[in-house]
Amino acid sequence: MSSAHVVVLVSGGAAVTPFTTPTAAAGVGQAAGNTLTALRAALLAAGHEVFTAPARVGAGEAAEDTGWEGFSAVPEVLPAAMTINAVGGIDEAGAALDAFLEHLVATRGAGSFDLVGHSMGGLIARAAIGARRARRDAMPVRRLVTLGTPWTGALLGDVVAGELTIADAGGDAMTQRILRESERYAAEHSQGAAEQVSRRYLAGPGGWNARQAGALDGVAVTAIAGSACAARDAPESLWPHDGLVSRRSALAIDVPAAVLPGAERAEFDDVHSIFFADVLGLPWERALTWDPAVLDVVSEALGSRSAETPH
Repeated sequence: MSSAHVVVLVSGGAAVTPFTTPTAAAGVGQAAGNTLTALRAALLAAGHEVFTAPARVGAGEAAEDTGWEGFSAVPEVLPAAMTINAVGGIDEAGAALDAFLEHLVATRGAGSFDLVGHSMGGLIARAAIGARRARRDAMPVRRLVTLGTPWTGALLGDVVAGELTIADAGGDAMTQRILRESERYAAEHSQGAAEQVSRRYLAGPGGWNARQAGALDGVAVTAIAGSACAARDAPESLWPHDGLVSRRSALAIDVPAAVLPGAERAEFDDVHSIFFADVLGLPWERALTWDPAVLDVVSEALGSRSAETPH
């Protein structure tokens, strides 16, 4: 490796992602999964040393994805202990990511990290940052970039928690469908993720955000939101949204300074992922991790600031 400072990409809820290095990725299908492939390619082209953290639906190893826009022929399959369960709890997933970062320290000479998290991956990255800060001897995280991350809740979590209802969709057929499908998906597949990406769990009194106070001190943060779904203006906990996360939540607007001391923010007329783009008949370039304009902002955030190394 040419540098001891590396970028790690973290996919979100229900995502299946292979372990990739700057020189090796899945040989069949999407090289880094259907969330991170374009983002990985853009950051590599910009000169960053990029790895993707392995993730799967449920506990185990990320050897292949036989679903929509999946992958196979992975160059290396890492153990379950350092593979994120993408439908499990935030802290458990953060522990797996932390173990993965330690693997990069031991095997790749990584001395510091930038983390880029899509969707729930941003929360998982924050959990890993908190775990590493608590240990004090861990190699530090210098920057965090989040794309469509539910800092204060996602549509899926809030409808499961009863904090959003079909009535809040205001007659918008697509949003009504998203809320109904969220309830169904959570009932059938979630192992904790759905309940934990709610405003109640994250932003309530004594909630997860409050317990993360201090973890991001000294970390440069950029929060990026999509706001393509804008049929109505209220409630702000829903509108506008990217299909899964509201603009307000993705921009971390309501996160207190004790938790998020400061952040750069950017907003795009995009949907949450290429899955949502496909459903809505939009080009993939209208998805947050596929939009060239978003990828430029991510690359600039990683390369244009020199945050102090946290201690």
